Amino acid sequence: MWWLLIVVVVVLAVGFVVWRAQQSKRRAATELADAAADARQLIERLGGQVYNLTGSNDAAKQALADASERHIAAVSQIDQAHTPAQARLAKQTALEGMYYIRAARSAMGMDPGPAVPALDGQDSAGQVTEKRTVEYEGRAVAASPNPSSETPNYYPGGRVAGRPVPAGWYSEPWWKPALIGGAWGLGSALLFSSLFSGMSGVGYGAQGFESGYGEGYQDGLAASDNDAAGYDTGGGDQGHDSGGNDAWGGDSGFDGGGFDGF
Repeated sequence: MWWLLIVVVVVLAVGFVVWRAQQSKRRAATELADAAADARQLIERLGGQVYNLTGSNDAAKQALADASERHIAAVSQIDQAHTPAQARLAKQTALEGMYYIRAARSAMGMDPGPAVPALDGQDSAGQVTEKRTVEYEGRAVAASPNPSSETPNYYPGGRVAGRPVPAGWYSEPWWKPALIGGAWGLGSALLFSSLFSGMSGVGYGAQGFESGYGEGYQDGLAASDNDAAGYDTGGGDQGHDSGGNDAWGGDSGFDGGGFDGF
């Protein structure tokens, strides 16, 4: 009867494997549904603000145009999301759009509304803390902590193509070629150094910019210094945290451009 015992064991093993696979599939579907619902809620909030606000100056109009662009991208991303990670990416895009909404409201002298969770890499990228204008490739490029007719282009801060861009208002979106093409030009480090060298809100220089300053960068730099001094530290990877943001609660309604609470 030993063969009967083997058959029973095999059947039980196969049944267990099938059960585990079904459980894993159901769990993945639940995680995707939860992440997608979380992202859609924020996308709806962003859409309500985009369609109910009208810019009253160049800075506000540009910020709203950027917010609309992020809304369109987020809708496309969530419609094509097949994994929780893809749904979280759509939420991150919508979250960036909410920063542009806050910037537009501020540029029009309105209450920007409740604080928005930090974007990936935003804290380490720093922010513009003083107005500067530099000459770059025959044109003036300006950065400022405040919107103006000279600096109507806002960026909320974070990483573009692996490099940090400080939050602030600029005369032109100097990061956009890298955002579109996925790679920075040869002169980008020189422009970064000219704009931000010694600025209190940006705690790194051109080397940090080129190396993708952020979480893990300091540890890697310290490891390099120790190796140069004759110590073996086991290396220092320049890792980055690309995790999602916490869910936002509340309804998704808007009233004539008013800013609802999160």
